[in-house]
Order: sequence, then C-alpha cells, then structure tokens
Amino acid sequence: MLVIGLTGGIGTGKSEVARILQKLGAVVINADQVGHEAYAPNSEIWHEVVSTFGREILQPNGEIDRKKLGAIVFADPQQRAKLNQIMHPRMARMVAERIDRWRAKDVPVVVEAALLFEAGWDSLVDEVWATHSPEKEVIRRLQGRNSLSEGEIRRRIDAQMPTAKRLAGATVVIDNSGDMAALECTVKSLWQHRVKGRNEQG
Repeated sequence: MLVIGLTGGIGTGKSEVARILQKLGAVVINADQVGHEAYAPNSEIWHEVVSTFGREILQPNGEIDRKKLGAIVFADPQQRAKLNQIMHPRMARMVAERIDRWRAKDVPVVVEAALLFEAGWDSLVDEVWATHSPEKEVIRRLQGRNSLSEGEIRRRIDAQMPTAKRLAGATVVIDNSGDMAALECTVKSLWQHRVKGRNEQG
C-alpha cells in the first residue's frame, strides 16, 4: 500500500489536504504531533533540548514551551540547525515505526511534514505530494488566520526550503490557488488514480 509524504510551505493548504486524505481512508502521521510526543518531559529528546537551549524554555509543569523555543530557532539559523540535529533522526525512527505498523495492516499512510525533505524523511515514503499556492495568496491566508504582519510572514517563508526546490523534489504538485471545493476535487482525483488505482493493480 502507498506511503505518501505530504509537504508544502506555510499557508499552502497542507493540513487541509491531510484532512481530505484522512476522510478518504488514509492514516495520517502528523510530524508536529510526533514532535509533541518526542518533547515529553524527561524523554531522551527533552533532556538534549533542555541542555542545549536552557531551562528558560520550560513551562512551570516541566513541558517545553514550543513558542519560546520557536522564537529562539526562528531568529537564528544556527540554533535552528542545532534543534534539527537533535530532533530529525529521532523523529525519523518514530515515524518509520508507525509506517511499518500501518503498512503491515495494508492501509494507505500519509506522513504530513513541512520539513519532509530537510529532515530526510522523503526516503521513508513511496511518493512525495507537495502543496503549492501563490505567495500573495499565502500572505492573505496567514494574515487572516494568524494575525501575523506581512514582514513576519515573509520571514517565515524565507526560513523554509525554497519553493522551486521543494516542488522539483515532489512526485505530485497540488495546486491550491483556488477554493476548498477545487482542492477537494483535486485530492479526490489523485486518491482515485494514484492510491486506489495502485491498490487495484497490486
């Protein structure tokens, strides 16, 4: 059964595509959720992150405050690289274990990860599907959703892998420049031809 790596820049509709695929019958492994589990207090990753970035990133209950940590790593590429070196290999093991579990049950799996290529997780999947929207549309969406300034949004876009590079590495590019109905129609068509079609051939 097909294992899809789903990626895309901020505000391009990646989570919406994951939701549609889940409704169609796929199991979605969300990288943010895996990351949240990886940060569990007193885990191996928790100890490494706290010793690297200091106890001031902790909440009173001992959990890592991801907003505080995010502020540190978004502002400094070197700090971001340090965090990625701690997180990516360990999270890759967690994701691989989950893929194996579902593959054994013959269920289509979607690994939803903004940093799929950067983390090297594209090696864990059969195909990479990447969402894409024009930058103007991304800025409009994020201003409505997150109340971020245009400058903050552009900084976040610039902190990501260049769009052209991400799309060049994808098996499928999902254009999300239209409305939700158009996106749903595109994803259902891909599901029918690439997932169900593959299963019927197998």
